[in-house]
Amino acid sequence: MTAPVATLRQVRLFRRLSDEAIRRLDSRCLWRRYDAKEQVLGHGDPGTDVYFVVSGQARAVIRANGSREIILGDIGAGEFFGELAAIDGQPRSASIVAVTGATLARMPAAVFRETLHEHADVCSQVLALLAARIRVLDNRVSEFTTLDVRHRVFAELLRLSRPDGGEPGRAVVSPPPFHAEIAARISARREAVTRELKALEGAGLLQRRRGAIVLTDVPALVALIDEPREGTA
Repeated sequence: MTAPVATLRQVRLFRRLSDEAIRRLDSRCLWRRYDAKEQVLGHGDPGTDVYFVVSGQARAVIRANGSREIILGDIGAGEFFGELAAIDGQPRSASIVAVTGATLARMPAAVFRETLHEHADVCSQVLALLAARIRVLDNRVSEFTTLDVRHRVFAELLRLSRPDGGEPGRAVVSPPPFHAEIAARISARREAVTRELKALEGAGLLQRRRGAIVLTDVPALVALIDEPREGTA
């Protein structure tokens, strides 16, 4: 048997397991390298295995009306997907596509459930992750029902950003997403996203620099997002 090119030790879920436990899990997984844009899973597929991203990045997507793509979220190195099907045995709830070249470990559902039962820390982390995902979905539903496209663009930029070094009140989005990608994340048209980004730039709230866009006044953006909610209270 060919030794795996990577190990589950690189997955945060298993950070507290012993080396022997990791070796056992490594040996019970199938390992594969995926190319960028290659589909890993299809929406509605019957499989129940769990996938761990050891390197690279994947993305969860669904297609609205059979054509328009909606991005549900990205799965980075050290993260995993497919646990819902492993738990309830139902078809896949989304398609998964490799964003970059990615090395994945594929674990049978029975092994995943056995690991949850044997290791309380792993089980606690999975429960916390599921709770966090429900909260994210709650927030998304709230945004879709209370925010127009303009304010959903603001909210998504803030979600994708991280603090800009030591400059208070500023944040950076790097690499800068394509306008079509932002549109797919918030269920809008690319043209609308382009219009709102230009408006932010014109207002001095967004700047472009090589390899990134900078949000120059995060508190101001947050205040703009809260405006329509306050108006509908």
